[in-house]
Amino acid sequence: MAVAVTALGAGPPGSAPAQELIDAGFAFEVADAAELHHGLNLADIAHVLVLRDQGIIPETAAVRLLRLLLETERQPIETFPYDPAHGEVYNCRERHFSAEIGDDAGWLHAGRPRREAVRGALRIRLRQIAADLADAAAGLTDALSRKAAAHAETYLADQTYLQQAQPSTLGHYLLSFAYPAARDGRRVLAALDDINRSPGGAGCANGSRLLLDRRHIAELLGFDGVIEHTRDAMWQTDSLIAVVAGAASLLAGFDKLAEDLEIWASQEFDYVSLAPAYTRASVLMPQKRNPYSLSVVRGSTGLLIGRLTGLLAVTKSPSARSDNLIFAYGEVPRALTQAQRTTDLMRAVVDSLEVNADRMWNALIKGFTQATDLAEFVMQRCDVDYRSAYRIVGRAVQTAARAGLRGVDLTGEMIDTAAEQETGRRLGLSGTDLSEVLDPRWLVAGRALQGGAAPDVVRDMARSVRQDAHQLRSEIAQRRDRVARAEKRLLAQAAAVTHD
Repeated sequence: MAVAVTALGAGPPGSAPAQELIDAGFAFEVADAAELHHGLNLADIAHVLVLRDQGIIPETAAVRLLRLLLETERQPIETFPYDPAHGEVYNCRERHFSAEIGDDAGWLHAGRPRREAVRGALRIRLRQIAADLADAAAGLTDALSRKAAAHAETYLADQTYLQQAQPSTLGHYLLSFAYPAARDGRRVLAALDDINRSPGGAGCANGSRLLLDRRHIAELLGFDGVIEHTRDAMWQTDSLIAVVAGAASLLAGFDKLAEDLEIWASQEFDYVSLAPAYTRASVLMPQKRNPYSLSVVRGSTGLLIGRLTGLLAVTKSPSARSDNLIFAYGEVPRALTQAQRTTDLMRAVVDSLEVNADRMWNALIKGFTQATDLAEFVMQRCDVDYRSAYRIVGRAVQTAARAGLRGVDLTGEMIDTAAEQETGRRLGLSGTDLSEVLDPRWLVAGRALQGGAAPDVVRDMARSVRQDAHQLRSEIAQRRDRVARAEKRLLAQAAAVTHD
């Protein structure tokens, strides 16, 4: 079988890639250069330093390469000659470096294929964005917990299927979004543990003979360790799926809040008002300001779901194929960046949200959210099973609603009448004072069990989840500091070799 030997470009010596390949392939990859540029610079610098330490690369070549790489790191990416006519990102760099320093640029390829360099660069980029996203999740958690504590006694008719269910508070409602945001922040941080591991030294896929210690290059680049199996280091996708899934889960969690707030901000509900900076005026109807920020949140959630699905689709391929990662180099960073920006937007919306507590209270009082508690009262006071009490109270509520009454207007006589109609006997509740069991504030105060809606419980939960958010932010800051110090040391080490 004949084997074609090709140059570092895309085809036989002297050939040029087809325009169709440039337009559909290389142009797509080069569009992602901004996501990989910094990481590629660091990965190249670390590789040269390791080759130099082991005496593989001549000193003169090492100095010239490192000087060029340091210049490239300082150079604005817009001025670097990434051009799809010359291939994908790695080929563009190789062509430029060869044009600048000739054959000395060829040492970059010793013991390392392009995929190793790009895989490392992607991880360097993702560890920054994943940290930003986890930090944004912590920020949203903090905002929700503060707002919840402030509204621990803002009474609200909790709803299911947009129907009044039971009396609660806005604070308790908001905390139901703070907890999942905190968990998703932790999930992103856990994915970061896998992402911040080095593929360096993997060679083609079964390791390099030239590199003596894979941990060395990992330490230079600020990775927490190496990816143990070299073939796994080149072809794994599960860490990418995990971090995008964490981002999608985060947005899907507070998308529910965004959808509720959009309804609550309507004239029909008027429970909340968004700060003007997070709305957009209608260009036709003077009376309308649309909650545009919430549309952005909802649309971004759909976008993240699509990108997660797309990533899963392209990773479904035979092993040892680059086609399942070409599309990840830009899509994964962009997905995480959009998730981070959207989370920051939601935090700002929550922070600036104005609450119409009177409107919430009036809507609560007009309904029958006391019905469950009243049925429990009937069950305990009158020694009937809950299903019978449920039917009795349900009949009383129907009668009161037809008469234009409210839940607080129910009386013992009405319950007795309903019981006689439902079961054939009265319960002896006529003249009984039901004011407490019909008072939403009293009912909420009684929900003092763990996780309940009682104000003091809500304040304690808000304090606890806020502490968790602060702890998460502290851990992220420590990770960022370790990475920043490692990158600074790497650049300083390269500068010391070149005497720059």
